[in-house]
Amino acid sequence: QVQLEESGGGLVQSGGSLRLSCAASGGSLDYYSIGWFRQAPGKKRAGIYYISSNNDNSWYADSVKGRFIVSKDSAKNMVYLQMNNLEVEDTAVYYCAADRSLGSMAAGAPDYWGQGTQVTVSS
Repeated sequence: QVQLEESGGGLVQSGGSLRLSCAASGGSLDYYSIGWFRQAPGKKRAGIYYISSNNDNSWYADSVKGRFIVSKDSAKNMVYLQMNNLEVEDTAVYYCAADRSLGSMAAGAPDYWGQGTQVTVSS
């Protein structure tokens, strides 16, 4: 089973950028659908990105499309979330996730989660 660990969160001013990392162990991410989720204060956790294991099918939430970019380094077994032009509304705990099923990922119910990393955007 794959284990995930996020890093790179912090405090940034509105308009700034951050890059989150998700390190995987216990299995190759190449065999999993990968997703990023976030949970803002007082709100439910919501998906912002996912991609299928064969990279044929991907999705970005409208709220982050054009500002956030996800990339994967298979050699390092890591996934990155580059967040640009951050807004106060992006303040949340960010989670990476993995699942062998794209359907489970798209439904917001992947099997494997990281512990989350806090991103705070100040005005």
